Amino acid sequence: MIGLVDCNNFYVSCERIFDPSLEGKPVAVLSNNDGCVISRSNEFKSFQIAMGTPYYQLKPLAEKYHLILKSSNYELYGDISRRFLAVLGEFSPDIEQYSIDEAFIHVHLPAADYAEFGREIRRTILQWIGIPCGIGFAKTRTLAKIANHIGKKSATGVFVMPDNPEEILKQLPVREVWGIGRRLAQKLETAGLRTAWRLAMADEGFLQRKFNVTVARTALELRGVPSLDLGSPGELSQSISVSRSFGRPVVAFEELAESVAHYVAQAAEKLRKEKQLAAGVNIYFQYYPEYEPEPQEGGFIGTTIAFAVPTSNTGEMLQKISGKLRGIFIEGRRYKKSGVVFWGLESETGRELDLFAAPEQQEKNTRLSVAMDTINRQYGKNTLFHLSEGIERPWRMKRNFLSPNYTTSWEQLPEVK
Repeated sequence: MIGLVDCNNFYVSCERIFDPSLEGKPVAVLSNNDGCVISRSNEFKSFQIAMGTPYYQLKPLAEKYHLILKSSNYELYGDISRRFLAVLGEFSPDIEQYSIDEAFIHVHLPAADYAEFGREIRRTILQWIGIPCGIGFAKTRTLAKIANHIGKKSATGVFVMPDNPEEILKQLPVREVWGIGRRLAQKLETAGLRTAWRLAMADEGFLQRKFNVTVARTALELRGVPSLDLGSPGELSQSISVSRSFGRPVVAFEELAESVAHYVAQAAEKLRKEKQLAAGVNIYFQYYPEYEPEPQEGGFIGTTIAFAVPTSNTGEMLQKISGKLRGIFIEGRRYKKSGVVFWGLESETGRELDLFAAPEQQEKNTRLSVAMDTINRQYGKNTLFHLSEGIERPWRMKRNFLSPNYTTSWEQLPEVK
């Protein structure tokens, strides 16, 4: 059986771990730059405020309904997600992380034991971490998604899909099946496949010809035949990107250069974590389309830089990049975003050496990167950083309602008195 463990209102639940006063209150977490709602507590949902509601529309409602708004604390959420997966590892050696707040687990138990097993997982996650979750068990990932949805609404938080799910699938609209988007659902409904059961019973060849192979595989999954694969949990990235919108319009080149250096450092750390090297990087700025001439490509301007040899060393990358940024900077523009994308990734085990580079310098750079990563893991992000990343960083995204980094910063550890 496959189990899907999905944390409830994950970002809000993370905020409540260290601030119990938020329990029972209408709480929402906002997106980058405090833009719009991306996570809601059940109490917040009761006001019929939709996901994606912009912050400016919430401001007049906040005082009226005593709404509590929080900025996205990705450092906290990422660390809690890591702990969530570690706890799941106590129950199953075979885990597939699907997103920051949900994961599939593969388990083999007597049929009668799955419900109790799920309840034990829920109790442990709630006690060890403080996050409530729902769990669904089924023969396939698609059915487990449906079982999880049912489990979240049940008193126990756990649901085990029966061997014959016909009655459940007959009640489920096809548009609510995992992987069936809005446009695809309209096409399926036009073809008479309005429920999950109708899709499950459709001819596989017809689905593949009329739609695509993924729809045919989804139908097999609904019949209880495993046909979808998330890929290996340790599968390496094909590219690595980091980008952010600025907290305010940026006009100074120095601030743009700082943001790029900071994103390069973040992406390079991801590279080293995966033990990969990058052959090059794409760098881009995006500006507001408010001046003549009319902006090209949506206001994006950028450049591509190839490294002499594939590398994951932040210092080498910054040295190569620094001289190229001025060439894509347009004086007088107001910039709203920058980003980097590393491409040509390959394993560091087959690293190609530079014939003209001093091997002792390469070894020194490698040791420096390892030392910085180790210190930042132990003492918190940005304990050590390259000076070109800036110190004040006024361009950083706006987070006016940010909670402390309780688990990743020594200075912000909660104090027990």
